[in-house]
Amino acid sequence: MEKVEKFWDRIASRYDAIESNDMAYRIFIEEARRYIKADDTVIDFGCGTGLICNEIAQNVRTIYAIDTSPGMLEISKSKASECQIQNIEFSCTSIFDEKFKEGSIDALIAFNIFHLLEEPLMYFQRINHLLKPGGYILSATPCMSEAPALNLVLKLSSMIGLTPKLNSFSSTELEQLFLKASLKTVKLNRIKPKSPQYFCISEKNQGIE
Repeated sequence: MEKVEKFWDRIASRYDAIESNDMAYRIFIEEARRYIKADDTVIDFGCGTGLICNEIAQNVRTIYAIDTSPGMLEISKSKASECQIQNIEFSCTSIFDEKFKEGSIDALIAFNIFHLLEEPLMYFQRINHLLKPGGYILSATPCMSEAPALNLVLKLSSMIGLTPKLNSFSSTELEQLFLKASLKTVKLNRIKPKSPQYFCISEKNQGIE
């Protein structure tokens, strides 16, 4: 785990410069705003350099922006400070942090995170536990098995230690993982045409604790 965190620390500044120009973020933010409300409490899981949490802070009550990379968090905090954003709490932690209580979260944002998790079902079950009934997961996930050539390159890269290990599931397999964690899919579509990256809205069923 420490090796993975150091990888993200090392590329934090380059990541921010490159990813801030990716239209996928803008598309994702506009879609996410359809599902969040002014009185919502939100977790930005794997907030990175704050490309999303700093943009949607004005649309919600509170954001817990969490990441395991101190380097990423420093950039995100700096952006919030520059924009005088007061309603984001930044933490170098995970969603298993005990400060997050059962049924306390209205929505969880996860942009390009789920394909990096070693045991995604365990995380989805934890998210289900944290969400209020009717709460949403707003996610974007590269489903790498739908891009075989790129998937092979990334697998080889991870084997020699250049990049973190990736899950190579399909969009259908991702949806099935949500279902196993009692999360129903409301929306699932490619963010951009021909891209393996999928925008997914998942909802905790009403009454499920």
